[in-house]
Amino acid sequence: MQTEKVVDHIVQWLRDYANNAKMRGFVIGISGGIDSAVTSTLCARTGLELLCLEMPIHQAENQVTRAVGHIQWLQENFDNVTRRSVELTPVFDSLVSVLPQVDNEERKFMPLANTRARLRMTTLYYFAALEGYLVAGTGNKVEDFGVGFYTKYGDGGVDLSPIADLLKTEVYKIGEYLGIDREILKAAPTDGLWGDDRTDEDQIGASYPELEWAMAMDASGKTLGDFTGREKEVFYIFKKFNTANKHKMIPIPICTIPKRLKLPLDHKEGN
Repeated sequence: MQTEKVVDHIVQWLRDYANNAKMRGFVIGISGGIDSAVTSTLCARTGLELLCLEMPIHQAENQVTRAVGHIQWLQENFDNVTRRSVELTPVFDSLVSVLPQVDNEERKFMPLANTRARLRMTTLYYFAALEGYLVAGTGNKVEDFGVGFYTKYGDGGVDLSPIADLLKTEVYKIGEYLGIDREILKAAPTDGLWGDDRTDEDQIGASYPELEWAMAMDASGKTLGDFTGREKEVFYIFKKFNTANKHKMIPIPICTIPKRLKLPLDHKEGN
């Protein structure tokens, strides 16, 4: 990958998109992970306004520390970056308190994790509307088009996706080129939706390099029967997530009404 040229291409694309949309800049949620660090740095390099939001919800301390450190680094290197912190923990807890109880508490874990992402999306769009900004997405190609590892209308609810055509390993290469903090570069990827340190690999069962391999194999027409051992296991994991999350990756289904059903009952075609 021609890293420098890719960076220049994305930065110009961001600048052109914002200018054509008559928007003043971008707003992005900073999680302390590599994707938001790279995306925010690319946005900062446009020279347009960039608002970095911290939106903790029972967040692990190391994630908060990395996020704060990255924003401080951005502000030291770019004069177009501002920072806001919105503590969403009370909002989340208040919502949880009014939701009905369920017999099995574990049934709530995934819906509540996704609720965290949707609260953050709502907050991002509040500031976007307030300031005339675009919400910049942080999803990479494997998450957005491979395994669908994001929350529908949560972190998937954005205005534009600058790094969605980059594999995770390519995002890391760009991160190194941009000078992203080593703590972020070496941190295990996590979605930060659980209030603990569980990683993406813990949840998915495969690493991003493995998923990138499986994604390439799937695109080349390979099937489960073509593999054995760990490769077969990884390919199965990829296909399971890809199939289950396909609804996130395709346009919302629209029930198209046949034209004949919209005509009055006494209408005769051809008249």
